[in-house]
Amino acid sequence: MTAKQEEATTPVFEVHGPRATIRLNRPRHLNRLQPEDLVALMALFDRIEADPAIRALVLTGTGRAFSAGYDLGSIAQRQAAGHEQVAGTSFEAVTNRLEDLGIPTICRLNGGVYGGATDLALACDFRLGVDTGEMFMPAARLGLHYYRSGIQRYVSRLGVDAAKMLFLTARKIDAAEMLRIGYLTAVASAETLDAEVDALANALAANAPNAMRGMKRTINEFARGSLDEATADARHRDSMRGDEIKEGVAAFAEKRAPLFKGLKA
Repeated sequence: MTAKQEEATTPVFEVHGPRATIRLNRPRHLNRLQPEDLVALMALFDRIEADPAIRALVLTGTGRAFSAGYDLGSIAQRQAAGHEQVAGTSFEAVTNRLEDLGIPTICRLNGGVYGGATDLALACDFRLGVDTGEMFMPAARLGLHYYRSGIQRYVSRLGVDAAKMLFLTARKIDAAEMLRIGYLTAVASAETLDAEVDALANALAANAPNAMRGMKRTINEFARGSLDEATADARHRDSMRGDEIKEGVAAFAEKRAPLFKGLKA
């Protein structure tokens, strides 16, 4: 780890070709999120959505953990000081915004994931983690009733039994169990994690962005029980006469990789 990496900062943002990377960067405190990090993440999500050249996002952390979640102490300090929270920058709002990003998202779990960070990772479309990783949701030990949308994400993605086990027991589980219950998409060694992330990010970036954007939205709405059927049907009909399907069919017939240039809606 370089000296630059060890210096705590708000999330670091990089773009390489069609892939953007956000790296949480408070390694000495296991990338525990501060209020200013939430503001920075919201701004980065807006920046990503505004750039049609970005086709995939990787969210990761610096150091030995992905993140220890949100700094609950900062909430008490701000309340004691009478500071108001910036509108739309609660941890819940940031996590929901990440889930609703139009592009596909990958959480590169470089280590342990704890507390609210477990929901931040769950808001990503894919989670690739190291085989030495672990997760821990301590809400029951802290006397905290978790926010509704976070519980909904756990239930819709992992099922009722897994959600109860994680929330109600506050038990730490390892990477093998994270994979078994569906929290992890895949497990890799520390040496092969980057190659696995690169392969997935490259595959996603090569696909039709507008088709993926629409299908991701439909899948998320199905999971939340809030599907707008008419709008989903309209997205399907529009895709059947759009430029992306023309390029996809032509590429298939010509036995070449498709080249999609569609702008984000």
